[in-house]
Amino acid sequence: MLHPDDITAIAAELAEADRTHGVIPRITARYPNATVEDSYAIQGVWRDQNIAAGRTLVGRKIGLTSKAMQQATGITEPDYGVMFDDTVYESGAEIPVEKFSNVRIEVELAFVLKTPLEGPDCTLDDAVAAIDYAVPALEVLNSHIELEGRTIVDTISDNAAYGAMVLGDVRKRPDEIDLRWVPGVLSRNGEIEETGVAAGVLGHPATGVAWLANKFHQHGARLEAGEIILAGSFTRPMWVSRGDTVRCDYGPMGVIECRFV
Repeated sequence: MLHPDDITAIAAELAEADRTHGVIPRITARYPNATVEDSYAIQGVWRDQNIAAGRTLVGRKIGLTSKAMQQATGITEPDYGVMFDDTVYESGAEIPVEKFSNVRIEVELAFVLKTPLEGPDCTLDDAVAAIDYAVPALEVLNSHIELEGRTIVDTISDNAAYGAMVLGDVRKRPDEIDLRWVPGVLSRNGEIEETGVAAGVLGHPATGVAWLANKFHQHGARLEAGEIILAGSFTRPMWVSRGDTVRCDYGPMGVIECRFV
């Protein structure tokens, strides 16, 4: 376990990297005894400082929920981070690439909760019952820690590498569509780069929502009504650069487009 002073110092490093869009050396290279609980504590200090500065928390992201993402990162368990209101874009948005570091895109579904959701024994059925509607989403990854050799401790500390999300226009209640078979065909500048279906996320994209409720219970918290839960990618991350146009076709759940400027 890390000393509280180390946790505060690392959170300050990450805050500065976020401000300058820079990258810091791996935490686990400098603090090899750091644990997952330490990493959530680091994330928590950063989160609370942002809330104190006036940012509004609108939801949570779940990461590393598919085999595609676990293989891409070498990390084998899910994680979560927080999302603020000023990181939410609509389809068609122009996104300033200089706001982020190591910019990549992932294909996901997002869920908006109509009722609170609490562990410790939350099931997939419980999660589905708590969901108001699903909406297609692209996640913009934003990594402030060097990518080579990073572990889940590094990733969680860095707010699970969350940068922003782009939400689509089509909303579906869980009883209106089989969420497992929502497709994603991801293109960059007109060329298809990644494809997948939402079942790639733990067999059902809402499974991660149940996992998150149970994980939150360990931290003495619950998911609240109205929160947006970004449920995890069912494709590998796709690198993007300034000038790239990104399009993802979700079949019956519509299309998201955005451009990086």
